[in-house]
Amino acid sequence: MNYGFIGTGSMGSAIINGLISSGVKPDTIYCTTAHSDTLATFTKETNTIPCASNEELVKKAGKDGIIVLACKPQHIAGILPSICELLLQNNCLLISVAAGTTLSTLASLLQPGQKIIRTMPNLAAAIKKSTTALCPNKYATEEDIKHATTLFQSIGYTHIIEEKLFSAFSAVAGCSPAFTCEYIDNMAKAGVNFGLTKKQATLIATQAVFGTANLLLEEYDNGITPASLADNVQSPGGTTVAGVVALEQTGFGSSVISAVQASVKRDKELGQSKN
Repeated sequence: MNYGFIGTGSMGSAIINGLISSGVKPDTIYCTTAHSDTLATFTKETNTIPCASNEELVKKAGKDGIIVLACKPQHIAGILPSICELLLQNNCLLISVAAGTTLSTLASLLQPGQKIIRTMPNLAAAIKKSTTALCPNKYATEEDIKHATTLFQSIGYTHIIEEKLFSAFSAVAGCSPAFTCEYIDNMAKAGVNFGLTKKQATLIATQAVFGTANLLLEEYDNGITPASLADNVQSPGGTTVAGVVALEQTGFGSSVISAVQASVKRDKELGQSKN
């Protein structure tokens, strides 16, 4: 199977590197970008194949190829019309990682019957720990979904969800890294208040969050939840429960919920403005 990547920016390059790390041969990956010098450097470093145009890329990806649309959303309308017939002729699967671009918007720029899977990776794709949402259109087959899932599992975890849930996914998976960083930074500030250096405190808080998240992942199938794990480390009258009570009294839980709600609301507003 051949792959074509339209765009090799931070997300496109992360996916390509993940594919190569998973065993996909670099010479089956074709690339284009808007910047020829950047493309030459990237393809030389990765041993992937540069293409002079998107049309050439689709032709070289060939029959049943997977084309990954990893360009900026504002460039899509100028790209898809020129390759839509080739995509359909070659029975290519089009996978979009363009933020905020719906299946209906993509379909409006393509030929009827085009197979499309909309996806949404997150920041951690750079270290192969992304949490990625996938949503196929009605023309994508089970085999297509399987191929797309395998592709994104090369950079982390995958979830197949309905498109109407993308705003919620965006808030919980896409925006939450910023929320988590805010939490870590404020934990570090509290540590500095009691004598730690900012560098020490930031590292300690980061390691604690990392360890807790990994423990939850490892025990997820055993029925361990965030709430039950939190209960396990709160001894009656102890230091942890004192801190948890303080969090509740100052509205920590409701603040997190409000942050997610605000992100979902804004995502829907931005989606409507594009229509």
